[in-house]
Amino acid sequence: MELIVLRLFFLFSLSVFFFGSPSNTQLDQFCEDGIGFGESQCGISSRSSTKLLIKGGTVVNAHKQDNADVYVEDGIIVAVEPNIKVGDDVTVVDATGKFVMPGGIDPHTHLDMEFMGTETVDDFFSGQAAALAGGTTMHIDFVIPVNGNLMEGLEVYEKKAKKSCMDYGFHMAITKWDEVVSKEMETVVKEKGINSFKFFMAYKGSFMINDELLLEGLKKCKSLGALAMVHAENGDAVYEGQKRMIELGITGPEGHALSRPPVLEGEATSRAIRLAAFVNTPLYVVHVMSINAMEEIAKARKLGQRVIGEPILSGLLLDESGLWDPDFTNAAKYVMSPPIRASGHSKALQAALSTGVLQLIGTDNCVFNSTQKALGVDDFRYIPNGVNGMEERMHLVWDSMVESGQISVTDYVRLTSTECARIFNIYPRKGAILAGSDADIIIFNPNSSFEISASSHHSRSDINVYEGRKGKGKVEVTIAGGRVVWENDELKVIPGSGKYVKMPPFSYLFHGIDKADALYLSSLRAPVKRFKSTT
Repeated sequence: MELIVLRLFFLFSLSVFFFGSPSNTQLDQFCEDGIGFGESQCGISSRSSTKLLIKGGTVVNAHKQDNADVYVEDGIIVAVEPNIKVGDDVTVVDATGKFVMPGGIDPHTHLDMEFMGTETVDDFFSGQAAALAGGTTMHIDFVIPVNGNLMEGLEVYEKKAKKSCMDYGFHMAITKWDEVVSKEMETVVKEKGINSFKFFMAYKGSFMINDELLLEGLKKCKSLGALAMVHAENGDAVYEGQKRMIELGITGPEGHALSRPPVLEGEATSRAIRLAAFVNTPLYVVHVMSINAMEEIAKARKLGQRVIGEPILSGLLLDESGLWDPDFTNAAKYVMSPPIRASGHSKALQAALSTGVLQLIGTDNCVFNSTQKALGVDDFRYIPNGVNGMEERMHLVWDSMVESGQISVTDYVRLTSTECARIFNIYPRKGAILAGSDADIIIFNPNSSFEISASSHHSRSDINVYEGRKGKGKVEVTIAGGRVVWENDELKVIPGSGKYVKMPPFSYLFHGIDKADALYLSSLRAPVKRFKSTT
């Protein structure tokens, strides 16, 4: 019977992989065969009562590490202490000689996203499954409005996320401004658990907003206690740069980087920071890719401004040389925005992370295959922008930054998990190995090794920008919601087992804002009472 169930599950996995989520009839059949798909579909919870004891490991949080056992019941961490004794009904996971850490939280992903005339190849099942194999147990995706309508966009993404196999949250993009959008922002914050809004300063003619809209958005975010996020590139200048490249006959992938140099990222970052200072609201700069942008963030933070800088994996590890590869397929896979920069930028960004100038690491995971990338074979402007990273982030950050001595093990937890949970106001439910926290846990072997290849990764794409990379340190076990979902290089994931995580407004970044506003008003010494002239 067990063999039959395994075969049925294997067939179901293949059908999801190639054809998407199953029909209701298919779901009924699989439910009858005893394969759970979550409470909404089978009447049973895939997060059913589970008791786990993780024994003998070194528990690492952002603030300290200890030798302790971790006891889990019903998806929640119950106890973290040495030598926990349990009964025979508890599954014991041996972590001797290994680190026990909070699962990674990726703050920046795009699954099942329609973009540039096509759609990302990884949806909320395949993308999340890949992430779990790499030790990430939660991500925050971006809801794109439908014709500017926030609620319609949210409904679309809620349907897409029904096949989730791990926990997720949402950011919301703002692409136009009117009273309807303003009211919808209130609704999604107060009722839907979204506490961040993204403003695109790039992509002229589609997502791009102007300074007037950005100012309105910043004011609204402040009033709601929601974090304003910016994609910081000067869209008008990028458009001009693209025209210039085409006029010069540069139509290949290298034209993408040449058309949007670091100075345009630095200018937009500076402008967004200054407008946020004018409004006095926190600002989050997504995918910081250049020294230019990083230095603007450093200056602002030195002056006391609340600015969060998020570098991403590709910007930390890659350089632009791949864009000049004579093989179009290989060159095109590196196209993303802002572009991967020249050698030197990545090391500067790593240093900024290690010194606290930048705060956390995302991926901007937005995966297209080689066929989709070929849409721009004659014109780089039509190459879908985006690279992979959800599955690779935890391994590559460890190998490049912990193994090199740039950051500590506790820093690693902070940069890949805890700080994201704090910024988006879900700590310590997420991002911690503490009693009462969700049991999203990884067991990490610092002495094991990994190798990355498109032939073995879990994304549906046939390309990988980290192809051939080898390194030290590997996630050997991933536990999501108290369930072991990755072990012995095998995924055990169930569509529908992930849950939506509401993120409340007014995170720590807003603490004291009201007092700063009061001080500003008292410093104005205005309006001045003046005598009117009688002559």
